[in-house]
Amino acid sequence: MTTVALIVAAGTGTRSGSALPKQFAPLGGRAMLAWSHDALSRHPAIDRVLVAIGAGQEALLQDAVPGAEHVIGGAERRDSVAAGLAALVGATRVLVHDAARPFLRAAVIDRLLAALDEADGAIPVLPIADTLVATDGATVERDALRRVQTPQAFRYETLMKAHAAWTGSATDDAQMVRALGIPVAMVEGDTMLDKITFPADFAAAEARLGVETRSASGFDVHRLEDGEELWLGGVLIPHHQGLSGHSDADVALHAITDAVLGTIAAGDIGTHFPPSDPQWRGAESGQFLSHARALVEARGGRITFVDLTLMCEAPKIGPHRAAMQARIAELLGLSTDRVSVKATTTERLGFTGRGEGIAAQAVATVTLPGAALV
Repeated sequence: MTTVALIVAAGTGTRSGSALPKQFAPLGGRAMLAWSHDALSRHPAIDRVLVAIGAGQEALLQDAVPGAEHVIGGAERRDSVAAGLAALVGATRVLVHDAARPFLRAAVIDRLLAALDEADGAIPVLPIADTLVATDGATVERDALRRVQTPQAFRYETLMKAHAAWTGSATDDAQMVRALGIPVAMVEGDTMLDKITFPADFAAAEARLGVETRSASGFDVHRLEDGEELWLGGVLIPHHQGLSGHSDADVALHAITDAVLGTIAAGDIGTHFPPSDPQWRGAESGQFLSHARALVEARGGRITFVDLTLMCEAPKIGPHRAAMQARIAELLGLSTDRVSVKATTTERLGFTGRGEGIAAQAVATVTLPGAALV
């Protein structure tokens, strides 16, 4: 069984008020499309994700979701879905999702796929809480009505037949399947899936995202050797020995970099700057930390605090603490009161106690959007 997801993202989004098509407009620090693409890609039951985009939107897609698989859609939603289905031949189940509903939780996908065990199609729905009236003022009975959302899940062959038989336009795929006389199951939807259409919807969506706080630690050690410069916390410190390493061996910035990378589960310095790569020989470690900061900010996140502890017998850190604090704050875009620099000895125990090297431990705290999706 092969389960695929098709994101419909070929519109121009003229009602959104954005200079970009709304599916590529920023939301929580990322393109709107990136949210649902990430949710579908990470779901363990989904094998493939395809995006239907408009002609000429290829560069926008690669900026939003680098490497995303795509197909060129059409002028109408139905045309875009048909183009996507044609590119997904061989699939068993397909989920069709609108890019304008970015905040997709795994539980909704689970409910849809479970429903396909018994039905040919399934859609997420929500009850209507407001009183409804027709244009003539007559009250409409709401108990039998539901709000329909996406993704909508179908057995692939059933949806292909529905598209082949349908003529005219369609607001969703479920109506095409029902037109064949095939019932479509309804599962519980999610208020997080409300559609984004107008400028005010973006502000409401930002508020729905919420904020998540994460902390992670980093640790690094480098050997002290004759003939090397001693860089600590981005500051050149006079000393008769320096730290040895592939880059400038700034153990403080390395520990902080690993802590920042840890907050977004992005590996460590070696993942991004392999010591086997000669271009990083003697490199200034500030660029490593700047890279880690950029990765957090690309996720819509913000570094809020860093705590650094240096472990060594010499040199004395106190005279250089303020300069290190200022340089780290500059690299991270923080005020100095959000950077803590401390030092300790190991009571002449171990390699630091013997003056053979310096160790550093750091903790970084960040805020990231998307707490409501967890």
